Amino acid sequence: MKFDELNLEQSLMEGLSAMNFQDMTPVQEQAIPLILDGKDIIACAQTGTGKTAAYLLPLLNKMLTEKHDEDAVNAIIMAPTRELAQQIDQQLEGFSYFLPVSSVAVYGGNDAGAWDQQKRALKMGADFVIATPGRLISHISLDNVDFSKVSYFVLDEADRMLDMGFYDDIIQIVKKLPEKRQTIMFSATMPPKIRKLAETILHEPAMVNIAISKPADGIEQGAYVCYEAQKLRLLTSILKNDETLKTIVFSSSKLKVKEMTRQLRRQGVQVAEIHSDLDQEERDAALLDFKNGKVKVLVATDIVSRGIDIDDIELVINYDVPRDVEDYIHRIGRTARANRKGRGLTFISEEDQERFYKVERFLDKVIDKLPMPEDLGDGPEYAPKPKSKGPRRGRGGHHNHRGDHSSSSSHRNVRRGNPQERPVNEHKENERREGEGKTSSQHRRRPFHRNKKREENGNTQRRSDGAKEV
Repeated sequence: MKFDELNLEQSLMEGLSAMNFQDMTPVQEQAIPLILDGKDIIACAQTGTGKTAAYLLPLLNKMLTEKHDEDAVNAIIMAPTRELAQQIDQQLEGFSYFLPVSSVAVYGGNDAGAWDQQKRALKMGADFVIATPGRLISHISLDNVDFSKVSYFVLDEADRMLDMGFYDDIIQIVKKLPEKRQTIMFSATMPPKIRKLAETILHEPAMVNIAISKPADGIEQGAYVCYEAQKLRLLTSILKNDETLKTIVFSSSKLKVKEMTRQLRRQGVQVAEIHSDLDQEERDAALLDFKNGKVKVLVATDIVSRGIDIDDIELVINYDVPRDVEDYIHRIGRTARANRKGRGLTFISEEDQERFYKVERFLDKVIDKLPMPEDLGDGPEYAPKPKSKGPRRGRGGHHNHRGDHSSSSSHRNVRRGNPQERPVNEHKENERREGEGKTSSQHRRRPFHRNKKREENGNTQRRSDGAKEV
């Protein structure tokens, strides 16, 4: 189904055309008509399915066709991390380029003046507020916002927000909203606590269910079964052989990310790092250097697995096996985008073998176990101990030194009953740090057009390109 079949406003269609959006993805095809009809929805769809456009486009269209207060907050979009909030804001900017709408992104960072900018924008009113929960709660606690006119409330990646311990924050925000509103919830998974949240804040929601997709056909998957002590040398060997490839190396531990970065730089590899101990300016700079090709290798925690949209990543390396199948899909899904080819490699230690076997069971395939470089010696046998029979093949594991985990989820730990996982409260605190940062604020104000009434009131100033902003 094509976007021009939706009868969207012409100015919105111009933005879609400029961004070369023509055919809808399955989640867009199912969700957009429901949102246009004003229904609450709960949608189960993973990152990479086009879910951001699935709620932004119909809300933008409703902003054009339905009456709204120009000097109030009209829509709130909640995201678990700064990176995702930025990505949503950037996509909103593209779609609304020709539209008289405004937005403000509200999340933590290290810019001392950002708090005042956010406060001013919230008080003046913005059509869209894209925010992380903790930062928005900070504004609410200081009475900086009036949400009495909010018509639309969106929770993106709701499962991850709950994993990070934001349930109470979400409920506190909901209590500030009008009873009569349209609520939209997107989640990659649908555990019981997500259903409980949906029952609490949604009214007779329609269900959209897009099954977890398998990795794209363009991704060549492989794995090395190795000892923990072999991993760093193995990584260096791979990167030296493929030094021209744009590569992301993922780890669940920021301590490992730091150590990898130090060692790779000693080996002469151009590398950038992203983890929660960096402030927002440093993280943005690292991502920009990687995006522009200034560095070929980005070493990161899972905060990046759902928070970036770069089409030319050629290689993804899982330094350790992700804790859940969904995380594996998200990680290797950073490559082979836009119909390109790519590779996804995983290092499997002894401790991670059963976890990787679950990935193979979900994919219904045996992922090729690649031979270790001769100078590193053999790894242990790949012999997971699954509860049921399954593929066993390959060589190569040792214990996995755990650090501060940035993306493991507390509800998954409880469900799987893994006694080696870190305490739930520590997971939540680490996730909060990864998602929202340690310091004051980072504010992005996208260019926006305002109507003549706002201009006459003197609340905006004209930019050199004709747009106006606070």
